[in-house]
Amino acid sequence: MEFSVEYFLFIPLTLAMLFDPMSAALGAATGELVFSEIMLGQFGGLGEVEKFLTVTIGVYVAGRLVRDPSNRVMVGVAAIGGTALQLFMGTVVDILKVQFAIEDFEAVAGLPESVFATEGFAFLNDLLFSGILFCLLPTLYLVPKLHGKIEPLLGMQPRTAKTALEPLGAKAVLGCIVGFAAAAGTQMLAKSGMSLVDWEAPWSESMPAFATAILIAAALCLVAVLVIRKQAEQDQRG
Repeated sequence: MEFSVEYFLFIPLTLAMLFDPMSAALGAATGELVFSEIMLGQFGGLGEVEKFLTVTIGVYVAGRLVRDPSNRVMVGVAAIGGTALQLFMGTVVDILKVQFAIEDFEAVAGLPESVFATEGFAFLNDLLFSGILFCLLPTLYLVPKLHGKIEPLLGMQPRTAKTALEPLGAKAVLGCIVGFAAAAGTQMLAKSGMSLVDWEAPWSESMPAFATAILIAAALCLVAVLVIRKQAEQDQRG
């Protein structure tokens, strides 16, 4: 078992708490799929649906929990809660794959020979290291800092307790459960050999391809910032 730092959700979490949660959640999941998979020359077909749905659910729930972005306590609870939810759903799917004999269990030296112990340790590892350092702390700093400042640049009103969406209800919870069931089902189908559209380009593992993807992503971000800034200047003049 290796300690890893691979979880960066503070940007979509911040956007979900400041703007529309569903838009930020879908944008985060789509961006993760495009920039970390397709642009690097690989696509796992049905196997990618699980990550897409669980990231969407985690970011959406975190965004819905925050009614007042200036409340640091609620921002912190939502940030770590959304991250933990996404990681927990992935952990449950991995456990189910072993329990249903879809995937072989790989024991880890130093841990009990149990899939629950192995996956539980991996869950805590990601949550305590990546979740706190690269999700909770940056989000806790950025959301109150940007609240009330970034929204006018996009022509939107800052979120307040009065203008926020209603608290999570039965309909939203049911939708999350259905989404998680779909994520688990598609992942099991993918591991069973029904990956459908599954491809990998010959250059997918090359460093030039990785560097090119980073440059393209940076260029797109720069263009987006310039467009937003230009639009804000036009609105101020108008």
